[in-house]
Amino acid sequence: MISFEAISGHNMADIMIRKRKRMRSKEIKALSKELEEAMGVPVFSEDDPVDMAESSDYNVIYVGQDILGIVYDGKATLTVRGVLKYKPVRKYVTVDMGAVPFVTNGADVMGPGITDAEDSIEEGDMVWIRDVKNLVPLAIGIALRPASELKSKAGGKAIKSLHYAGDKLWKTGE
Repeated sequence: MISFEAISGHNMADIMIRKRKRMRSKEIKALSKELEEAMGVPVFSEDDPVDMAESSDYNVIYVGQDILGIVYDGKATLTVRGVLKYKPVRKYVTVDMGAVPFVTNGADVMGPGITDAEDSIEEGDMVWIRDVKNLVPLAIGIALRPASELKSKAGGKAIKSLHYAGDKLWKTGE
């Protein structure tokens, strides 16, 4: 039996990236402003080489050779690497250490595992997830509830996971 990898020459863990192209400076400026407003910190500028590319699940934003952002459903956010680089002060959700192994395996975040959430989070916002002990970014997801409800620890799914440290997107940058 021949494996898919042998036929395609691709490792299954790789993310398929197509149509990578350099963005115009006014597009970069608009994207940078959107991310800056959401995250509360300056990110790349129109002087940086920023490319947009399509992948299987969302569009990816390259800054130089690093994938530092994604666009999902028309909303831009930083990847885990982007969070590590730019250190945002907004849109974070903190989880207890018991949730870490699940989150870093791509699981959605359940309400009871949340210890804190930044106040500006609205339902549908792109958020980044960090652990309570080290405050290290673990994953990126979509808030399914506003901050007040995230903090209430109510049961059920609270954040839909999109990308996490160690996934295909993360490995693309290694």
